[in-house]
Amino acid sequence: MKVFDNKHIKNVAFVGTHRSGKTTLSETMLYEAGLINRRGSVEQQNTVSDYHEFEHQRGASVFATPLHTEWRNYKINIIDTPGLDDFIGEIMSSIRVADTIVTVINAKHGADIGTEIIWNYVDKYHKPTLFVINKIDSEKANFEHSVNSLKELVGNNTVLIQYPKVIDGAQCIIDVLKMKCYKFGPEGGKPEKLAIPENELDYANHLHNELVEKAAENDEELMELYFDKGTLNEDELRQGIKLGMLNHDVFPVFCVSALKDMGTGRLMGFIDNVAPAAADLKPEQTIEGDMIAPKVDGDTSLFIFKTIYQPNLGLLTFFKVMSGEVNVNDKLFNTRTGESETLNQLYIMDGKEKHSVQKLTVGDIGATTKLKYTETNDTLATKAEAGTIKPIKFPQPRLVKSITAETNTEEEKLSDALKRIHSQDLTVDLNYNSETKQTLVGTQGELHLATLKWLLEHVYDVKANFENPKISYRETIQRSATANYRHKKQSGGSGQFGQVHLKVEPYYEGMPEPEGFSLRGKEVVDLPWEGKLVFYNCIVGGVIDQRYLPSIMKGILEVMESGPLTDSYIRDVRVMVYDGKMHAVDSNDISFKIAGSHAFKEAFLNANPKLLEPTEQMTLRVPETMVGNVMTELQSRRAIIQGIETEAHYQILKCIIPSAELSDFSSQLRSVTQGRATYTTKFDGYAPVPNHIQKELIKKEQVLTV
Repeated sequence: MKVFDNKHIKNVAFVGTHRSGKTTLSETMLYEAGLINRRGSVEQQNTVSDYHEFEHQRGASVFATPLHTEWRNYKINIIDTPGLDDFIGEIMSSIRVADTIVTVINAKHGADIGTEIIWNYVDKYHKPTLFVINKIDSEKANFEHSVNSLKELVGNNTVLIQYPKVIDGAQCIIDVLKMKCYKFGPEGGKPEKLAIPENELDYANHLHNELVEKAAENDEELMELYFDKGTLNEDELRQGIKLGMLNHDVFPVFCVSALKDMGTGRLMGFIDNVAPAAADLKPEQTIEGDMIAPKVDGDTSLFIFKTIYQPNLGLLTFFKVMSGEVNVNDKLFNTRTGESETLNQLYIMDGKEKHSVQKLTVGDIGATTKLKYTETNDTLATKAEAGTIKPIKFPQPRLVKSITAETNTEEEKLSDALKRIHSQDLTVDLNYNSETKQTLVGTQGELHLATLKWLLEHVYDVKANFENPKISYRETIQRSATANYRHKKQSGGSGQFGQVHLKVEPYYEGMPEPEGFSLRGKEVVDLPWEGKLVFYNCIVGGVIDQRYLPSIMKGILEVMESGPLTDSYIRDVRVMVYDGKMHAVDSNDISFKIAGSHAFKEAFLNANPKLLEPTEQMTLRVPETMVGNVMTELQSRRAIIQGIETEAHYQILKCIIPSAELSDFSSQLRSVTQGRATYTTKFDGYAPVPNHIQKELIKKEQVLTV
């Protein structure tokens, strides 16, 4: 297979909302280039990119699929991505390695909410972008609305390269860069090239002049030429558009019917001739602060952007060559682990089909198999001490569930499967909560969770149960109380005896020392679950020997590990042991440990005990027209609003919200904002649980322990 240089490799990611036609467009491009003889369809489940069984069941893309085509001595690597942001990890990894983002828009709907969600990620990466308005031949197509909605979303830097027109009953595309009219037959295919009709010339010239002005803005030399000549020729236009795309200041707009193969060839020609190549992009930055330039004579550096497990192949690792070249049997080092990997095979992938190659050069996208130590986001380089390319920063999970195997015998199998899935999809978050003794799995939403379930059952052959995770409550007290407990046990020979009098109080930082006691010793325990126990020795007259005090504290700590209200950890209590009794023969450590634990538990229950719940600090990005609905939703979940800031057409809300209120929050937020709002959370602290909720939780715990 031919090896292309980095000036003739174009990497494009097809992004866009569900049902915009990305898969159909990629299929048509492969057909147009002659790489496939017959176009498949999503409905017939025979497209090159949507080859996975789960995608066939859903009738839509779930995984980002690399493909390639060749067009007029250029290689175009295409990554066909899912259209739903439940699979944002697949979309983000594709954007990360693409040189140009092709955003596909359904002409029937325009730049809709799904487009906006994906655009926010594209804009964040500042990648060269062009827009393709698809399905122009549909009866419900509205090109003008699509363009206007696009300008509302991304601004006036959108510039029309083409617009559709039905002339004498035939679908035509008028191209204002080439100033040609392409006339298509009823079934599409190769168009007839015509002069622009007389009645369309004024509008076409108007759009052409807009294009010239926009192209000239991006380069001083072009601007001077424009002032001198009053126009730019086609080559100069291409140069200006490319510079504008590289600066993220020009967004060309094309129109196609992917299903009928109308305009696809012209789009491919623009990608070849104008869209930035790998050689045009800025150097990649490493986490160490160095730069890796896309040069063929540099040291080899590969960025791993995707891994996927296939039952017949094992682990398939996708990479982009960021610098240098990679050859079959090259030995490279993982800069994260220091381990060496030998690339025994190199492939170019077209869906599930793999094509062996001997070499890939800078800018190209390829795959290999059977790497032992390499995961998504890793860098493979000539030297172990080479720079590590900045990883993709994936979003937090929006839906968290506890997971268990249906049978105890499959727990280890489930654990192995989850680790493997996480290594392939870093938006699947995996944690073990040692406090609640639950394995927690986080996903981007219900569809993402459904995909995880399917993979577990059909790829890894393990069935699992999913539930809402337990909340890690804390228990404390709100007032002081005293108690005493005598432990006495006689069973022949030496028995057990210990009596403890103690007082408990709520603890807070900086509080004064207790009054009315003779303070003879103090120990501050920083609890592993946060908070403190402050333990005072206030024994007078030797009624309890000093050597038994550690046992009393040990008994108290055992109770604090399993509080009497909900079996949760106790925190922020101080205890004064001030009296008691012991026996010369029967007293021992176990006696005072038991007496101390019982006395503490009794005093705790008499001290107006209170449940504390974990809270999250949440930051939401909400369209300004939807803030009211979101505020209502937050208040219904006991959130405390802390502030609101403005960012373009969005409002940034900051609040504190109980963790217990987040189990279905992501789906509700998606519902009330049509998926346009996003949020992040981080642990904030603990806050008192309202009394009515505390009563319900205690009652529930009592039922469970009966």
